[in-house]
Amino acid sequence: MTVEPDRPSSYREPRQARSAATLARVLQAAEEIAASAGLDEMTISGVAERAGVSVGTIYRRFEDKEQLVNALTERMLVRREEYVAEQLRTARPSLSGVLGAYALALLQSFADSKLFPELLRARGAGPGERGARTIIEIHRLLLEAAGPYTDRIRRSHPEAALDTAARTVLGACFHNSVRPDPVVGEAALRRFADELSDMATGYLLTPDRRDGADS
Repeated sequence: MTVEPDRPSSYREPRQARSAATLARVLQAAEEIAASAGLDEMTISGVAERAGVSVGTIYRRFEDKEQLVNALTERMLVRREEYVAEQLRTARPSLSGVLGAYALALLQSFADSKLFPELLRARGAGPGERGARTIIEIHRLLLEAAGPYTDRIRRSHPEAALDTAARTVLGACFHNSVRPDPVVGEAALRRFADELSDMATGYLLTPDRRDGADS
């Protein structure tokens, strides 16, 4: 079977509600194990035991662990993309409001599961390529949501400046997720998101330095 390199390996989609419920339990169990122990330590037998199904039940749906990981990756990353999109749709209608909603959505998504950053930073086929598509998508969502406010940006190249701000916020959120002492807790995450939004907005509303200027 030939599989496109930038798409997860296919698996047998459930056709009945009971089968769909079983698949959801399997993927939830896989996420819990992978989040606590890492993708490398996740096994078919371990997932089966945690989900309360037989190993054969999983193999009737997935050919191997790679297909299971790809299905888990797709489930998790689509869920995060949808969450970021929803938060941006309901953001306060301003440049700072959009940037703040974007930062908080990313911080909450990273904090929701230790597996999320692992999927985003993976390399090679499968999860890493899917993770790269998610990074591109959430970046696009931010640019789209902030589009109506680009006329307020005072940099020489507003679109490029907004792109830089979006990349910086994403990088800060990712960095927080891999630190040994990350910001945690809803109130702390909101404060951090506000700080990131203030910094990004301040940059966007500040005219470029003149050539040769020291400040």
